[in-house]
Amino acid sequence: MMKRRELLVLLGAAMTASRGPRAQQKAMPVLGFLAFAADSIARDGLWQGLHEHGYIEGRNIAIEYRFADEAGGDFTELAEQLVRHQVDIILPAGHPAALAAQRATSAIPIVTVVADPIGSGFAASLAHPGGNITGFSLAVEEQFSGKWLELFSEAAPQVSRVAYLWNPTNHSSASSRKVMQALAPQIGLILQSVELRHPEELSEAFAAIIRDRAEGIIVDSDAIMGPIREDIAEFASANRLPTISVFRGFVDAGGLMSYGPNLRELWRQAATYIDKILRGAKPADLPIAQPTKFDLVINLKTAKALGLTIPPVILARADEVIE
Repeated sequence: MMKRRELLVLLGAAMTASRGPRAQQKAMPVLGFLAFAADSIARDGLWQGLHEHGYIEGRNIAIEYRFADEAGGDFTELAEQLVRHQVDIILPAGHPAALAAQRATSAIPIVTVVADPIGSGFAASLAHPGGNITGFSLAVEEQFSGKWLELFSEAAPQVSRVAYLWNPTNHSSASSRKVMQALAPQIGLILQSVELRHPEELSEAFAAIIRDRAEGIIVDSDAIMGPIREDIAEFASANRLPTISVFRGFVDAGGLMSYGPNLRELWRQAATYIDKILRGAKPADLPIAQPTKFDLVINLKTAKALGLTIPPVILARADEVIE
């Protein structure tokens, strides 16, 4: 007959064996990536940064992906799913995803790249975020809103009326609009406000641009613009409207120019924050960083199709020219 001591030893061994897989899962950190389905730029930058820090998906780190559909689906339930899954860090790409993540949890660390984390209420300050959110600020309105207008006046001097396609629910977009409204008259331009809260409103926005006879388009930095960039580029091409945006993805889709930070590079750098948090750092103690370099990308094929000759002084400043 088995003695009581031997029985306890066997039971203890069985319990330890049964806990093995769970302990192994806990040893592998789990990230929750939250984005629009079409946002491959942020995802690719994240993968690169993680690899540089020695993290390989499926080997020593796991990633739970939650994608909103390209029509601009709601992130609320997706963020709550990640919280219920008890991920170690949530990585929302863009303002709508970051807002949903913030509402879903005040305990799980959040690392994001957004235009204006302070004005949007994600952090108390850049130096001292103070909560569970850190990452990168795009610094849109302070750094380059006016530059979009200047590029229009230099590259397309015949343009006098420019439509700003923007999301009024995004604090940074509202700030950009305010800055450009003040600057536009100084360089001889009229700024037309065209609001776009959801991709399903795109047809109405296009109708407003035509109705008010805009001669060019500035595309907002809000994340909802990414999945519909090809639609915007096709509309601009069909109506011979030069288009300037923050991110080069619009230039690849057929836009004329982009001027702003490299989004893929920022997400690559965001992996540094992920690594620090996994090693014990708190988001509240990690200063929100700002981009130090802004890229000017020009699509000469689009310029030719629009009948524009880009001045040599602008081409000389370009970081990349698509021919």
